[in-house]
Amino acid sequence: MVLGIGDDCALLTPPPGQQLAVTIDTLVADVHFFADVDPEALGHKALAVNLSDLAAMGATPAWATLALTLPKADEDWLARFCRGLFALADRCQVQLIGGDTTHGPTTVITIQAHGFVPPGQALRRDGAQPGDGIYLTGTPGDAGLALAAAYGKVDLDPAWRAAVQTRLERPQPRIAQGVALRGIASAAIDISDGLAQDLGHILERSRVGARVELAQLPLSPALAASLDADAAIETALTGGDDYELCFTVPPACAAQLEAVAVDWDCRCTRIGVITAESGLQLRRADGSALRLTRQGYDHFA
Repeated sequence: MVLGIGDDCALLTPPPGQQLAVTIDTLVADVHFFADVDPEALGHKALAVNLSDLAAMGATPAWATLALTLPKADEDWLARFCRGLFALADRCQVQLIGGDTTHGPTTVITIQAHGFVPPGQALRRDGAQPGDGIYLTGTPGDAGLALAAAYGKVDLDPAWRAAVQTRLERPQPRIAQGVALRGIASAAIDISDGLAQDLGHILERSRVGARVELAQLPLSPALAASLDADAAIETALTGGDDYELCFTVPPACAAQLEAVAVDWDCRCTRIGVITAESGLQLRRADGSALRLTRQGYDHFA
């Protein structure tokens, strides 16, 4: 970075031999987060969802800009929001290089994040091939369970509430995992709108299909204990807000993946295989197919 905050623009110089990866996300009060959420958690999540996109491309985070619309000036709220945002930024070595603050009828947070990736090494959605294994970091569905509890749809045991609430409000972008997958994964995506829907984006871009073995889905103890088997699986497939990585790996690279995943701070689970036949097959342990009532989050529902 040549010049940061203080002028009309930042001046940036990407490192030699690196491509610039750029992503942007907007969060709207009472659409993407509850208006009364802890501001510190919100600051963390606002940045985390962008860093998760960089992770899905195998990019190393570098810079971010922030546009913030608020219904009123609240110094305490801003201080707590910034505390959460900068704590994650410091941990991930991200510099805030500019932005804008405006008044509006509701809170709207837009962050653009920038990262670096060597040419030809970015993880994309269009490289999956028949026979590739389908893998997943972490445990999907915990954030969806927290949302269901918040809306009164699930009577959640207090023993699990804090854990799943943290998964919803403070997702951990899988940056180290994304970087490690360079040269190993044939395709990748982060799970923001639900595993089934986001895996579907890989299938569409790669022009392939997939078979997911539902018995292999890595369900957390909280999810498994709080819902019946089918409801837990459907939440894991469609709940969204997980910000885990779903990726595909050719058979020739499976041992390489296994070797690097040993050092990860999260689970890595093989959940299925890419097929030549189009469509997403969801297969139970007895061989029967699961039909989903929905695919995932609909931004305009």
